[in-house]
Amino acid sequence: MATLSEPVEKPGHIPEAAVFDFDYHYDPELLADPHKRMSELLEVAPKVFWTPRNGGTWIAIGFNEVFDALRRPDEFSSSIFPPEQIEELLKLLPEDMPRIPRLKPITIDPPEHTAIRSPLSKAFSPKAAMSQLDEIKSLADSLIDAVIDQGHCEFISAVAEPLPVTVFLRMFGLPVDRLGEFRDLVHEVLNPPPGVDLGPMILRKVADALIDDIAARRDHRQDDILSQLWGLDVDGEPMTMDVMEDYAVLLFIAGLDTVINAMGFAVKHLAEHPELQASLRADPSQIPDAVEEMLRRYSFVVPLRRVAQDARLGDFDLKEGDRLMLHLAGADLDERKFDRPDHFDITRDLKSHVAFGGGPHRCVGMHLARIELHTLYRQMLSRLPMWRLDPDHPPTYHSGNVIAVDSVHIRWD
Repeated sequence: MATLSEPVEKPGHIPEAAVFDFDYHYDPELLADPHKRMSELLEVAPKVFWTPRNGGTWIAIGFNEVFDALRRPDEFSSSIFPPEQIEELLKLLPEDMPRIPRLKPITIDPPEHTAIRSPLSKAFSPKAAMSQLDEIKSLADSLIDAVIDQGHCEFISAVAEPLPVTVFLRMFGLPVDRLGEFRDLVHEVLNPPPGVDLGPMILRKVADALIDDIAARRDHRQDDILSQLWGLDVDGEPMTMDVMEDYAVLLFIAGLDTVINAMGFAVKHLAEHPELQASLRADPSQIPDAVEEMLRRYSFVVPLRRVAQDARLGDFDLKEGDRLMLHLAGADLDERKFDRPDHFDITRDLKSHVAFGGGPHRCVGMHLARIELHTLYRQMLSRLPMWRLDPDHPPTYHSGNVIAVDSVHIRWD
């Protein structure tokens, strides 16, 4: 069992009324049942509170407060260190040290963010995402074929990981025979050992795995996203290798993590609710609405912000330099926004959730993610018998910047 992080002393500017003891990495109730724990926090904790755990940080869990912060990048910055501090740190690095990719555009703010994001928005447009539909369906069927006769599987490793990884490889024009290598890299990035901070060098490792293909597409364009990005300008200037590295590392980490966890939570929910499975099997036209309600009911991303200037959020004043975690899972379970938020209801307003974030950093890959989710659920529901959780292997999770599903064992024998 993971040990809670050591608490730090409360800074003088934090009022006592703001303090609530919560470890967003190792809270045992969070790791046992993440969304039940988030619902409990909404009842007992302020909608914005400061915890002495994890080095001392503010945490926003209310919908209004999270949505507000997402739309105020001048005050709540995605650049975890001030830009001038980053430049000074870079000057101190040895000249022969490999470049550390930055996860642009999610770690920068407007107006620079707008110019860097624009090429990605074009590459991941709804039309571009729809062009992958047949490929995704074929991949989903092949993964189902591999397990259907077993009568059971560990869903994350058997389906939820290989599907988006393979889609990523093919969309980027990378050789699918490197699937094993990339899945190992996914594990290393997304499932580090407890207490281990992989640091910036893991970003370099991801870039190194992609660098030869990135360079090859610069010189020999093909019908893939790497080639398309090379052909786009960034704020009127030609694309550069540094920007391409940043894009590739960001899409590898953020894109795969998002889809894997969305699939894991949804398949678990369907396993626990056979009546919903039966309804979706009988009427597959409900699947798009079910996908949106799954995203709301089981949001899992926890964006980090730096308080760039003194600002008020919720009931408290935050000071420049403070850290702020935005728990999207809490926001989408807030009864002030959603009636009976713990209840799964595909007839509610399904466009107001923040599972994909909000403001300038709303997820650029959300169209592709939705198509992957729609397609996988449709194929699983049409081809697999009713599945249920394996009572001998309960689901497992870990938490941090994402509430992540490590394993979901299902059976249909």
